Amino acid sequence: MDPHNTKEFASMDAMKYWNRVDWYNGGMEHTARHLLYARFWVQFLYNIGLVPHKEMIWTRVSHGMVLGSNNEKMSKSKGNVINPDDIVSEYGADTLRLYEMFMGDYQQDAPWNTDSLRGCKRFIDKIIRLKDKVVDKEGYTKELEVVQNKTIKKVTNDLTSMAYNTAVSALMILANSYEDSKELTKDDYRLLLILLNPIAPHITEELNESLGYQPLCYAEWPKYDDSKTVEKEKEIAVQVNGKVRATINISIDEDEESIKEKAMQEENVVRYIDGKEIVKVIVIKGKIINIVVK
Repeated sequence: MDPHNTKEFASMDAMKYWNRVDWYNGGMEHTARHLLYARFWVQFLYNIGLVPHKEMIWTRVSHGMVLGSNNEKMSKSKGNVINPDDIVSEYGADTLRLYEMFMGDYQQDAPWNTDSLRGCKRFIDKIIRLKDKVVDKEGYTKELEVVQNKTIKKVTNDLTSMAYNTAVSALMILANSYEDSKELTKDDYRLLLILLNPIAPHITEELNESLGYQPLCYAEWPKYDDSKTVEKEKEIAVQVNGKVRATINISIDEDEESIKEKAMQEENVVRYIDGKEIVKVIVIKGKIINIVVK
């Protein structure tokens, strides 16, 4: 902060200008030694009047370790070391990045799992295949509106709080919804690419370029509409004597009588209640319907 000052420890003005370290990230195994110089020495320097703050770090995060597949710390002597260059050569850099983000809680240890790595490669392949569904239309698909806004909200919050694994999960859910859709607009597809770009930058930039857009690194981060993050319809199960016989789609504000009527009209439900006495119909709103017959 003040390396050429030969008259004092460091200028108070310089230290106040540079302020504190915004983000200090390190391994859990180094915490004791890091805290020694990052906190205790600074406390001492503050007590004798040499620095302006008692704390010199705004945020300290300890990350977990990637363990070997045998749940032990990676070591050449144990033969459980994974060479990232080999993984990049076989699966690509984006697959490795994606898997590292997806393998578990950032602050917890997680064992290496090659099967899960292959799963991440399949997800990347799915992102590439989804381009085949893109049609020459602008705007967003109405039916995808809720899942898109929910994903923007989830990924935005998770990336800023370092919950990378759940951010990837949300993107996988969005990709599955896209796969179920008959077609995608360019805006639908580009939204997925933007949200995935911080985690898998290479393939997303390449796919984005193939659509004729400017690089994603210049794109604005998408904003979500909170009112569109709530499902307006829900699929619930219909049971007869405790066994699921059908599913129905209901509106979230639909009344019980309407829900019962829909359930009773389902062909497979009719088969199991026809000619029997209906003892009662239990509606657990938004979850399940159970028709009790004898």
